[in-house]
Amino acid sequence: MKYIAIDLGLKRIGLAYSAHKDLVTPLPAIIRKNRNQASQEVKKVLKEWEVETIVIGIPLGGSSEDEMRRRISHFMNLVDFQGEILYQDEAGSSLEAENMMKGEIKYVRDGRIDSISAMIILQRYLLSIKNK
Repeated sequence: MKYIAIDLGLKRIGLAYSAHKDLVTPLPAIIRKNRNQASQEVKKVLKEWEVETIVIGIPLGGSSEDEMRRRISHFMNLVDFQGEILYQDEAGSSLEAENMMKGEIKYVRDGRIDSISAMIILQRYLLSIKNK
């Protein structure tokens, strides 16, 4: 099974890839200029990596969950992905990603944090299905 995790943000879209359950690789983030450009770039990545399942980070149970689901649905309609789309709680993933990066690089808004966050989201999902 080939997965891509998406950490969907308004400025950057973090991406991470896994073809098997033990290794998740962050991919270069997409800098979002507008939603059409961003959805086309995501579509290109999904095709290039022959992805079957997308795992999208979402703040589960929070006051913004419904609004985020609506935004994600709208964005994914633009991507026009035919595979399975799953949701994974993203609570704390950005903070965890920032902590992983501390001391490694200066905090640059180039999308690395976003893709590490996507990696954490995908690792959480893969761990949850492994433990079932």
